Amino acid sequence: MTSAANALPDVPVQQSTGASVPPSVEFLLVGGATLLLYPVLWLLRKTLGLDSAELAVGFLMFHGAHLINDPHFAVTYLLFYKDAKRRAFGDAFSAGQRARYLVAGGLIPLVLAGWLAFALRRESAWLMGALIQAMFLLVGWHYVKQGFGVLSVLSARRGVRYSAFERRVILAHCFAGWAYAWASPAAPTVEAEEKGVIYLSIAHPVLFERVTLIFFGVSTLALGAVLFLKWRRERLLPPLAPLTGLLVSIWAWSVYSSTDPLLIYVIPALHSLQYLFFVWLLSRNQAKAAEAPPFFGPPARHRIALLAVLSVALGWLLFHAAPDVLDAARESEHRHARIAFGELGATPYFAAFFVFVNIHHYFMDNVIWRRENPDTRYLRD
Repeated sequence: MTSAANALPDVPVQQSTGASVPPSVEFLLVGGATLLLYPVLWLLRKTLGLDSAELAVGFLMFHGAHLINDPHFAVTYLLFYKDAKRRAFGDAFSAGQRARYLVAGGLIPLVLAGWLAFALRRESAWLMGALIQAMFLLVGWHYVKQGFGVLSVLSARRGVRYSAFERRVILAHCFAGWAYAWASPAAPTVEAEEKGVIYLSIAHPVLFERVTLIFFGVSTLALGAVLFLKWRRERLLPPLAPLTGLLVSIWAWSVYSSTDPLLIYVIPALHSLQYLFFVWLLSRNQAKAAEAPPFFGPPARHRIALLAVLSVALGWLLFHAAPDVLDAARESEHRHARIAFGELGATPYFAAFFVFVNIHHYFMDNVIWRRENPDTRYLRD
């Protein structure tokens, strides 16, 4: 979503596009709900105690993933591979966008699948752990880029534009936040566990943490200065919802995600809601265009409902049905052969599917939400 806003035409400042979405709802969906959750989660801890509150929130988010987190990954596949032949080999995309599409849609999944298949065959927790850590590194990049996309697209829909210099400063703050979130806290190599896989983590030296903190601090000052100068020059500031979406993505979901011990469980759902809001904007406007003359397609609400159902179903297949069947078969083999599970744990296929979908999702997003994608023009409506 980083550069999608560049595809949008200039909109007069007084024009309010997207009026069908109440501003309060938009504010909550793109990140504002996080700010309201801080006092709610604090009150929950005080009322129930940390252990009971953690159990309740964790249980709710675990089951809520079926309807929020998993579909947010699955819908990316439905958007990305739609009309795949024409996008990869036809005239749907420019040459540069076609190359990105082929890399993200062909090369990346082949590399990931090969790596994971080799790790599973060798029963190598080290190989699986290396890809898990790559996933953790890239998720911060994905969060801050999406935050930048929220700012760019929603600001453009209200007629607020950013110069090339302003965009560079905002992006610098995004990436500085990502780097500091990855570097902090400083820690030596330790034994870690993710989805049952036990591996050794990468050490984060103290110097690395301090250097990234300095860059994050400098970028914060630069961002504040750029926004102040924009206000002095144009009497314009970023609209509240887009600015909140940006800052929450960097500060609350990435850098200081552990400030509230319960919010950690909710952040993936909040990020997914932010993402699904833009999927809805894009898909709704595409569906409305398709139902109008000369296409006379099915009603927009039917197309959106079908996309939602398919996303839930595909999410269930990717994160539950397929890995559960494979892990159950592996468990049966180990039980009959009297072989212990080892460092890959009892659910290595679930870990493999989880890592594959996460990393592939990041690369597909980098194609879908670019200004070179003709579909992003629907975000202007």
